[in-house]
Amino acid sequence: MITKRMLGRLAIAMATAGLMSAAAAETTIAYITNGNTNEGWTLINGGAKKAGQKAGVKFIELAAEKGELSKQLAIVEDMITRKVNAIAIAPVDSAGIAPAINKALAAGIKVVAVDTGITGAKITSYVATDNIKAAMVQGDWAAGQVKDGDTVIYVTGDQGQSTGQERKKGFLDGLNAKRKNVKVVEVATTWDQTMAQNGVETALRANPTAKVIACAWDGGALGAKAALMAAGKKAGDVKIAGFDGSPGGLDMMKQGWQSANAAQMLAKIGQVGVETAIAAAEGKNVDARIDTGSFLVLPSNVDQFAKDSGVAQFMKVK
Repeated sequence: MITKRMLGRLAIAMATAGLMSAAAAETTIAYITNGNTNEGWTLINGGAKKAGQKAGVKFIELAAEKGELSKQLAIVEDMITRKVNAIAIAPVDSAGIAPAINKALAAGIKVVAVDTGITGAKITSYVATDNIKAAMVQGDWAAGQVKDGDTVIYVTGDQGQSTGQERKKGFLDGLNAKRKNVKVVEVATTWDQTMAQNGVETALRANPTAKVIACAWDGGALGAKAALMAAGKKAGDVKIAGFDGSPGGLDMMKQGWQSANAAQMLAKIGQVGVETAIAAAEGKNVDARIDTGSFLVLPSNVDQFAKDSGVAQFMKVK
């Protein structure tokens, strides 16, 4: 004979089982960014967070403090211990992160690289701008602004990351395809704006007739602008080419300081990166390489690009 008490216990057990089943079905995604806080990364991270708000997904957002590889390695190890379903990560170091990523993959965790690739690990997918293609367009533009014998200053990104390597290669390939006899003065940075400013100041003192300063990211372009101002230059005296399509970069263009920008779809990178991680975690097939696109922004189309990309809302110069 089934009593009311037994029925009550059965109901509680069924409800508990239902809650446990729902919890087990929840997809957990870890988004691990690299600790960068510039405008470009604010937009990328915002796109990632938007995708992580999908119903039925537990979204964990973490960052490598001060952009340190050791901190990012520790975060990945923690996510493995917590048995997340997928990791979307913007690596601090493309090769240095590989051991932890291989451990995650061996544990059955899907891994998607966001914006920056990973070397030494067979990841699930890589979501980013085709940096070589976009930088070749930047280099081609720069070639059209100079003559044989002229000097171009190039501000690099971190050469320990695939992003920095690819943008440098693409720029030089694009420049040399059209203009081989140009002096290229390299300013090395690790995506640090102050390093860019100091490096460009030094390069300008040694090469006062430089015609173009091309930069691997818009923070570098902002540093170049500061260096030109310190040298007594005015907007347009030396042409600056940026890379990112960030609010600050496009503001520079509106002010006459930037002449071209190899613009990424910044928010889209983060959003598609996390969407891809979710899809992979749910057992869906995803492409091994996803290009989120790029666009050459010039003063003639800056307003339209800013509107279409969603960057206009963050710009100070309307």
